[in-house]
Amino acid sequence: MPTILRLDGLRVVIYPNDHTPEHVHVIGAGIEAVFDLHCPAGPVALRESYSFTVWQLRGLMGRLSKAVPELCSEWENIHGFE
Repeated sequence: MPTILRLDGLRVVIYPNDHTPEHVHVIGAGIEAVFDLHCPAGPVALRESYSFTVWQLRGLMGRLSKAVPELCSEWENIHGFE
């Protein structure tokens, strides 16, 4: 699972064998969230969250929103067009 981005000790990953729609997993120690990217331009949307606080999720959504073009490009590099 390639780490695409690091945010304050969290890893943003895209699994090579994952499914559409385009999304990323944000993983930390005992916490994980999945965000749909809505490529190519967003908006980022929370799909699932395990043990993140609302404040953490809001911060992540803001930071991921700024990186949508790069994240979508990485998704395409890993998965191609689906």
